[in-house]
Amino acid sequence: MTLESLIVWIIVGAVAGILADAVVRGIGVGLVGAILIGIVGAFIGGWLFSALGISLGAGIIGSIITAFVGAVILLLIVRALRRA
Repeated sequence: MTLESLIVWIIVGAVAGILADAVVRGIGVGLVGAILIGIVGAFIGGWLFSALGISLGAGIIGSIITAFVGAVILLLIVRALRRA
């Protein structure tokens, strides 16, 4: 993994995590948490989209949307587990 790809992962994770945190209110993960949520969300979104046969392309916007969807799902699961 190059430094450039690591920086792209962090940026995509940050954008997706911050957007997901804004959509799913009541979690408040902070910047580092948003980056981690976004990166984990990218794996969840990538798995989900490939299982459903959905392709958003290979660009940065497709990566952010995929990570955002996965991050929202992850935050909804976290919120549900906190209430239980």
